[in-house]
Amino acid sequence: QVQLVESGGGLVQAGGSLRLSCAASGSGLSINVMAWYRQAPGKVRELVATVTHGGTTNYADAVKGRFTISRDNAKNTVFLQMNSLKPEDTAVYYCYRHPLGPWGQGTQVTVSS
Repeated sequence: QVQLVESGGGLVQAGGSLRLSCAASGSGLSINVMAWYRQAPGKVRELVATVTHGGTTNYADAVKGRFTISRDNAKNTVFLQMNSLKPEDTAVYYCYRHPLGPWGQGTQVTVSS
């Protein structure tokens, strides 16, 4: 059974950077598409970025050019490098293994103006 644990969230000023990590335990992770989602207060959870086993990436328009998703298959870890952060990036960020889960517990990212 796969478990996902996110880390790296925190409080940062607008224009700053954070790097999120998602560590997976269990087997079979490397063949899956991995994703980062986020959920702001009062809003639905939205897709931020995905990365395939081979490293192909896709991004939501809101984060293109600022965020970079990557993965280390040998270490069963997925990363989200977030640069030029904006207050509207404030949310709980979740790691997810497509297509059947699980979800991680989430890590809070707060960007102050």
